[in-house]
Amino acid sequence: MAFLTEPEPQRGVPLPVLPGIRRIVADNPGVMTYHGTNTYLIEGEDGLTIIDPGPPDDAHVRDILTAAGDMKIRRLFLTHTHKDHYGAAPALAQATGAPILSYKISARAEFSPDMGLDEGDVTGGFTVLYTPGHASDHLCYAFQAQDGRRLLFSGDHVMSWSSSIVSPPEGDMLAYYRGLERLLTRDEDVYLGGHGPLLEEPRKLVETLLFHRRARERAILEALQEQEWAVAPLAAKLYQKTDPWLKAAAQRNVLAHLLKLKEEGIVVEYGPDTDLHPDTLSFAPPPGMRAESRERTVLYSDSLRRFGLARRT
Repeated sequence: MAFLTEPEPQRGVPLPVLPGIRRIVADNPGVMTYHGTNTYLIEGEDGLTIIDPGPPDDAHVRDILTAAGDMKIRRLFLTHTHKDHYGAAPALAQATGAPILSYKISARAEFSPDMGLDEGDVTGGFTVLYTPGHASDHLCYAFQAQDGRRLLFSGDHVMSWSSSIVSPPEGDMLAYYRGLERLLTRDEDVYLGGHGPLLEEPRKLVETLLFHRRARERAILEALQEQEWAVAPLAAKLYQKTDPWLKAAAQRNVLAHLLKLKEEGIVVEYGPDTDLHPDTLSFAPPPGMRAESRERTVLYSDSLRRFGLARRT
């Protein structure tokens, strides 16, 4: 797929995006975050709206407050509650008194928004779209810019620089498909994603993302025609990644596809694999594993999950 790139942005300062809209790119670069999380500052008649306060970083919070200057921050929108988008929200809310607004059912047990949002809600000039898939509490925000263009703050649902990871159980591939299909019925001019540069003519990328996912699904089904597969070796066959984080992401996406196909009655799940693939062994929890290694344990056990085609009668 043809994604967009951009030079590493200047840190700690608000960068112009469109009239009345700036972004500060958090200093959390990585294979999953590109140059960092985009924190958007949108000017309105009543002050500033912040979309995605960013990771838990005191310096980033100070940068947002400095960029706001004398303009009052009225509300803090979250596209979803992954740490790189949500982490700075409590500190920013405490510093400004602004409420945190996000999907009404949080994916984080320890967090509830000050104002829960749902499909079709309108607040501060923004219209809410509920778009689960990448995250169970993912929202996008439709908005009309000062220059009249129709915008969608698309979070991690659609990004200009990369496709999104869909990692079960919070990630849901069937919901992600439906969310992309829904965007094709809309007419926004520009998407402003959670990472990377703005995206013009976004429909083209949405169509490409759907094509890519459907092609991946066909490849999975073709592999299952040959034999049953566990997640780790199937991901290695289809993706051929070398970076450990990208290997893990590939496995999560493959599992998400398999669970979608299972829900649709096309594949069935069998007992876990007993022939450990090297990529499975790389996730094996060490002896005396601490509680915080739970994520690694989930990666290990999920990499062993084994699937085959459902038998038709």
